[in-house]
Amino acid sequence: MANGQTVSGIRAGRLPAGEIAANFGDLHPPLDAHEAAVAADRCYFCHDAPCIAACPTEIDIPLFIRQIQTGNPEGAARTIFEQNILGGMCARVCPTETLCEEACVREEAEGKPVEIGRLQRFATDSLMARGAHPYTRAAATGRHVAVIGAGPAGLACAHRLAMLGHDVTIYEARDKPGGLNEFGIAAYKTPGGFARAEVEWLLKIGGIAVKTGRALGRGLTLDALKRDHDAVFLSIGLAGVNALGLPGEDLEGVHDAVDFIAELRQADDLSALPVGRNVVVLGGGMTAVDAAVQSKLLGAESVTIAYRRGRDAMPASRYEQDLAASNGVRLMFNLAPVRLLGETRLEAVELEYTATVGGRLEGTGETVTLAADQVFKAIGQTLDGAPGGIAIEGGKIAVTGAGRTSLEGVWAGGDCAAGGEDLTVTAVAAGRDAAMDIHAALGA
Repeated sequence: MANGQTVSGIRAGRLPAGEIAANFGDLHPPLDAHEAAVAADRCYFCHDAPCIAACPTEIDIPLFIRQIQTGNPEGAARTIFEQNILGGMCARVCPTETLCEEACVREEAEGKPVEIGRLQRFATDSLMARGAHPYTRAAATGRHVAVIGAGPAGLACAHRLAMLGHDVTIYEARDKPGGLNEFGIAAYKTPGGFARAEVEWLLKIGGIAVKTGRALGRGLTLDALKRDHDAVFLSIGLAGVNALGLPGEDLEGVHDAVDFIAELRQADDLSALPVGRNVVVLGGGMTAVDAAVQSKLLGAESVTIAYRRGRDAMPASRYEQDLAASNGVRLMFNLAPVRLLGETRLEAVELEYTATVGGRLEGTGETVTLAADQVFKAIGQTLDGAPGGIAIEGGKIAVTGAGRTSLEGVWAGGDCAAGGEDLTVTAVAAGRDAAMDIHAALGA
């Protein structure tokens, strides 16, 4: 999918550059000081706050909202960062509608929760705008930890270890750090280069070296890392992409949704990014929604998400489903792809209606064919690049406690580890907790 080129119905410049730029503006514009004060006044400051229990990083939400209410947003930011050093990104991309805000007493009573996510962004942006880092390192311990992967889990782990006085080297396979936050999230959720700016701000703690273009199996071995470091934390994500295993999957116009999102996030000129006239996205998670919505924002005329189960089973939240629909994306349920049609280039997708029978998903035999010059596969990712000899559980690295693997001196967390929910916020929690366990194991 080369920038600026036409392949069948796939082409760049479907909309004027100015319109595309407007389409990819901030999904939720930041609150100003007055708006934040009004939003903070709605909080009941519950003693047994259910919002805290619903937050994977256990941020003291009533406390930081009280600090905003009393005119201390930077103090609020410190409360957030103590638990979640990537609180700025999580304020933008965390599915608050199914976590803290869903648990909010206001949501239960009125159907309208306190805007916790936007208040968190107001606080963290206020402090980060100063540029200085809010934490200083403890005295040097003389210990050195290797972190493999510079995504949310790796960054959170590295920061906490550095703050505790350890030296950390992050080895990242791509050409820049950030992981999912930099390459895998819709551009309209993190405009203005925020992901990169957040990493630069985080690294101001000191004691963290980042080496890009380095991955296990590409110049790195786990044995060498264990020999040269006092501990190793694996946060390698899920680099593999599931295949459909269907006829026509190799046709021109069939792409992996994660590659499309990464290309879009790294594009200097979105108007030069080609997109189809008729786009079909196969899958039902956040990646499917991000690919579908962004296709529409780039000017695709028809965009359809086809998910094999019913609406209630769709992994993307109802909020995300409604966001897609409000942007003109058609959502179709109980449809599984059967084959991709075309000679050399994609022309259509044939799908079969499904039904759940005795708890199992089965095809009904009834099919529908959708015109398509571009298909994005968003049917999940797989672990790729795990070191040999490490225990695997459910297709991911098996861990116990705070990320301990089956190998002595090796921890793991984030999407690559078993038990995670494949969210930025849960990855941050895993990295933070693993860092504390590593610190305790080192006896420093």
